[in-house]
Amino acid sequence: MAGDSAGVRRRKKSLFRYEPGPEYDPELPYGGLVYVARQKKPDSYLCVAVQVTLVISALALCYIAYVYSNEMQFYVTRAYAHLGHAHAQHAVGQRYLHGKGVKKNGTEAMQWFKKAADQGHPHASYNFAVGKLKGMHRDAGPGEVHKLIKHAAANGVEEAHEVLHHACSKGLCD
Repeated sequence: MAGDSAGVRRRKKSLFRYEPGPEYDPELPYGGLVYVARQKKPDSYLCVAVQVTLVISALALCYIAYVYSNEMQFYVTRAYAHLGHAHAQHAVGQRYLHGKGVKKNGTEAMQWFKKAADQGHPHASYNFAVGKLKGMHRDAGPGEVHKLIKHAAANGVEEAHEVLHHACSKGLCD
């Protein structure tokens, strides 16, 4: 049995052996073979048109925001003021009071100061009280101006301390 090779499995010699072609160069990576990426179909004209429209719209919006930055800032601030933000209401009142970016309007400014003061904004309380002292707003209840000035002074408005000591001590705030 020692010479019997019936139990041993042997590998058959393959009939075909791979031999590289003439373009094969063993010094190059991958032997000079380059795998070409698949090319995808180009986008449809509708997709390209939508992309171009969006880019042009974005550029136009940036141009408008640059040229009309003050007006745009006012409109955004006024939108927040309509939503009820006290600081935005005070900023809109300041714009109307000084006429920056909008037509100067004292009564409109006092309305915005009142809205912000009702929410506890200290600077708006001060501005609304001073507006009442100067006669820009007629509907002043008894002691309301003193209460607004006191609130502004308690919350760190320096000018309110001066008005409290100079005007209110003389009885002008009642």
